[in-house]
Amino acid sequence: MQSFAGSEGINGPVQTTEPVSLSRRIKERALLEGFDLVGIVAAEPLNDESARLKEWLARGYHGEMSWMARDPETRTNPCKLFPQARSVIVVALNYYTPVGYSGADKTGKVSRYAWGDDYHEVLGTKLRSLLAWIKEQAPLAEGKICVDIQPMMDKAWAARAGLGWIGKHTNLITRDLGSWVFIGELLVNLELDYDTEPVADHCGSCSLCIDACPTGAITDDYVLDSNKCISYATIELRAPEIPDPIADKLEGWLYGCDICQDVCPWNRLAEATAEQAFGPRENNVDVDLLDVLRLTPETYAARFRHSAMKRAKLSGLQRNARTLLNRG
Repeated sequence: MQSFAGSEGINGPVQTTEPVSLSRRIKERALLEGFDLVGIVAAEPLNDESARLKEWLARGYHGEMSWMARDPETRTNPCKLFPQARSVIVVALNYYTPVGYSGADKTGKVSRYAWGDDYHEVLGTKLRSLLAWIKEQAPLAEGKICVDIQPMMDKAWAARAGLGWIGKHTNLITRDLGSWVFIGELLVNLELDYDTEPVADHCGSCSLCIDACPTGAITDDYVLDSNKCISYATIELRAPEIPDPIADKLEGWLYGCDICQDVCPWNRLAEATAEQAFGPRENNVDVDLLDVLRLTPETYAARFRHSAMKRAKLSGLQRNARTLLNRG
């Protein structure tokens, strides 16, 4: 059993007399839970990212995602989300499956991240198990699980924890897995041993992602305008119609878009995920567009239960299908 000095518990940081040992064991346990990468950093504000986020919001690059503009300080300071936080355990999980698109007539492509089960549920389950294990080692430990829905800058925390660097397409790139990774965090009230070596930016002079984006959504190195992004338009945008400049250049995407990741040289290293939950569901790589239009609220709910594709809602998915059929 891990021994601790002090007894602040949920009201303050828990001091461990063996932070290196506990941190090492937490990382080992995270890998046993199925995560591919893990790093631990102090729960301190992301000051540089805060300035960049405010500038990005001021440009209106978040489009209709109004929740991103609500209290941006919370997104860069984990203590505003979980006041007891002293450490951030950052994990990454490979979701790459080596399956290609058929290109069949009247079908729409689905972004690779949504082929299988909802990653929020998969990562959330693993993080809950990790937190339960930590509490067994440290009875005074408390934590908060974050998987995309919570206001955490996942990619920035992963970069700070040394899992990779943020590429010019604004996705996290890892040296071993490329960018096909989901990210999650566990905020804990434990003082731990921290990773202090960031991974250098290895994008260099490469501009393949920028050049390949059909809508010019990557407006500059490391800057994405959501208003021009196919993924944003087909998932987050709630307008009854997709704007013409994007609708004319969907290139077959029904839900999401992977173009900037598909062309990234670092993804040539991608290996198939060991997580079976991310394997493609039946008819969920190339989706029959006419089938989408025939969906009812009941059949839609049944088909996409435990799927990330629920995010677009039935109305959005059918709007996307109509757009592809009309522009085909």
